Amino acid sequence: MTQTAVIAGVGPGLGESLARKFIEEGCQVGLFARSTGYLAELSEELGEQAVGVPTDITDEDRVEEAFEEVRESFGSVDILVNHASGAAWKGAREISPDEFEQAWRVSARGALLCSQQAIADMDDGGTIIFTGATSAVRGRDGAVGFSAAKFAVRGMAESMARELGPDGIHVAHVVIDGQIDTPALRRNDPNRDENSLLDPDEIAESYWHLVEQDETAWTLELDLRPSVEEF
Repeated sequence: MTQTAVIAGVGPGLGESLARKFIEEGCQVGLFARSTGYLAELSEELGEQAVGVPTDITDEDRVEEAFEEVRESFGSVDILVNHASGAAWKGAREISPDEFEQAWRVSARGALLCSQQAIADMDDGGTIIFTGATSAVRGRDGAVGFSAAKFAVRGMAESMARELGPDGIHVAHVVIDGQIDTPALRRNDPNRDENSLLDPDEIAESYWHLVEQDETAWTLELDLRPSVEEF
């Protein structure tokens, strides 16, 4: 049976790889991002199995509208990837309260709004995956907003897994422990050892494995890192 997935927070790199992998596996995919031009280009490239929906995931009304657009195109949602994040890379001395709150709004509030919409569709079970980071388990110097937001996301995933597991909804948190290989990173650091970077296509394979897991052996937290650690 064809499944419908929503990737909340699509961009060059892992977001695109997730979209391609899910479509390769027969899914129909709703793509959420704020950039209308980028979404239009990507959804056109991916074809009729994808729909780009410009969305500010911190806006409750817009999130509800975005999910309705996906449902109108593909039906109820079976898979959600909460992938969006954003933060000012500042420490406690420099970050403003508004910048700190915005990091939380994108990573945590946005994930909650999207999860609530997806859960409403998952009467017969489903999968919700949160993209985490090293900063979700170990605070990072100079990134107090990002670290706090990612800690919040990890707590949400653990709490939701206990709440929703009995209803057949698999909730998982993925710790991306390293930098993802992206075109922008390659341009800025062309001599970087490729073994120190996470391949987004390979990460997407791991996400799909989470979707396919039998409920007798679900993963709660998956930790992915490159073979060469530079940090």
